[in-house]
This record gives sequence, structure tokens and C-alpha cells, in this order.
Amino acid sequence: MPALSDIEIQRALGALPGWSRKSDTLVKAYHFAAFPDGIAFLARVAVVAESMSHHPDIDIRYTKVQFSLSTHDEGGITTKDLALAKAIEELAAA
Repeated sequence: MPALSDIEIQRALGALPGWSRKSDTLVKAYHFAAFPDGIAFLARVAVVAESMSHHPDIDIRYTKVQFSLSTHDEGGITTKDLALAKAIEELAAA
């Protein structure tokens, strides 16, 4: 699965509110009222990521959880990253 072009990534970001590109990754931070809320959200994301066999880099800072998505073996952003970002958005909206 080859890395996407700059244009493909920009178009896809239009459908992923709050997500942005940082070099060869897609990033977004989510903020929660309390630490356990962020961890519970992260647990739901973990189940989906495992089922997709695509795992994000995650940074947890108290009530902030930041995801970084990149397909490292392809050297950039692929459709796998876009699919996982969409799934994370769906979990956040639920």
C-alpha cells in the first residue's frame, strides 16, 4: 500500500475535522474532562486499531490524548491511516 500524494492527503483531511498533517503523519489531540475519560476512549480506540492491524503512536498528557498515524513501512501516510483516523472520529462522536 503506497504512501499517498500530498493532494490525496489534503483532500482526505477535508473529511477529518481537527486532523492535520505533520510531516509524514496525521495528528489530532482529544481533550477530556478527566484522566479516566481519556483512558476509556483510548481503550476503545485500541480495540478498533487491533482489529485493523494498524496501531497509532499515542501521547497521553493528563486529560489530553494525541494520536499520530503513519504507515512506517510505507514511509508515510496511506489509506490505512485515513481509515484509522475515520474510525477514531466515529468513536469520539459516539
